[in-house]
Amino acid sequence: MAKKLTIDQIGKIENQIKEESIPYVYDTKEYPVEVLVSKYEKDQIFVPLYQREFVWDNKQKSRFIESVFLGVPIMPMLVSVAGEEAELEIIDGSQRIRTLVDYVQDGFKLRDLKKLENLNGTTFSQLSTVIRNKFLLRDFRFHVVTDKALPEIRADIFDRVNTSSKKLSYSEVRKGAFQGGFYDFILAFSKSKLLQKLCPIPEQKAKRGEYEELLLRFFTYSEKYLNFKHDVSPFLDEYLKERNKSGFNLVEKEKELNDVLAFVEKYFNPPYFARKGRDNATPRVRFEAISVGVYFALKENPNLKPTYMEWLDSDEFKFHTTTDASNNPGKLKGRIEFVRDCLLNKITKDTLHYE
Repeated sequence: MAKKLTIDQIGKIENQIKEESIPYVYDTKEYPVEVLVSKYEKDQIFVPLYQREFVWDNKQKSRFIESVFLGVPIMPMLVSVAGEEAELEIIDGSQRIRTLVDYVQDGFKLRDLKKLENLNGTTFSQLSTVIRNKFLLRDFRFHVVTDKALPEIRADIFDRVNTSSKKLSYSEVRKGAFQGGFYDFILAFSKSKLLQKLCPIPEQKAKRGEYEELLLRFFTYSEKYLNFKHDVSPFLDEYLKERNKSGFNLVEKEKELNDVLAFVEKYFNPPYFARKGRDNATPRVRFEAISVGVYFALKENPNLKPTYMEWLDSDEFKFHTTTDASNNPGKLKGRIEFVRDCLLNKITKDTLHYE
């Protein structure tokens, strides 16, 4: 049996809860599908820029619509009042809302339904007036965070809702929870054609913020890799919050990354950051090793011309870029410094091993 807490410990817990409690000011409302679609079309309810890309496929959308027809209880949507005209900004529920709008606008045909199989292959407009009207009258509950809530409170809600439900990747959560100048810079650079050429990523992973994740890792580790302990996401989050708050030199950061990409394009063979034979996927550990290793090599020698590049096929590089213990600080340090030292010829070709 667990040891009972002392009166003093209980008192401290109660006081901390009181002190740290945030005034989550919100109302509860219900909107039928018809009103919801109308509001969305008029931009009275909108998906903010930081929210994730639409990633549901047709099967997922169809399953959700089937649930609506069946009357399955749906989790409340979460929105906040924003803008001069009190528009509703979606915090949680963007895929459900956009699926409803898309379906009512005949954006897709239902497929792979298990219970309402007679609806497979149909669009909304093909249904009878009675069925359409009943669907449009289906109510959805909304928790509306009022405009009395501070922006940081809205961001905190987004962070807690999405990390608690495990719906979003860490990159997707950061889009909502850590908005600021530095993350805006990362979001903008993630669209770089050169980055996407050198660092191929599957479409679905890209939609869920993988480029942003890689860029944040590059900037964080290029400044602080020696301070890394173990948990990656909190480490990245702290760096991001620090940069958003304290500011950064945009020209300098752009140059650092562009110099690395230009070097990789010039001296590395395709598929560049990706592994041979897997040119539609770039492992994070490999990207970290190459990008940050190149950064430090160029920092030591801006006019660097590599003596040899065979180290990419060495047993040692493969060892450093396996996923085992990839969050270990020694592993991170090892792979970054291995690439740096190979490029600077501090680790010579004849000291490495090859299959």
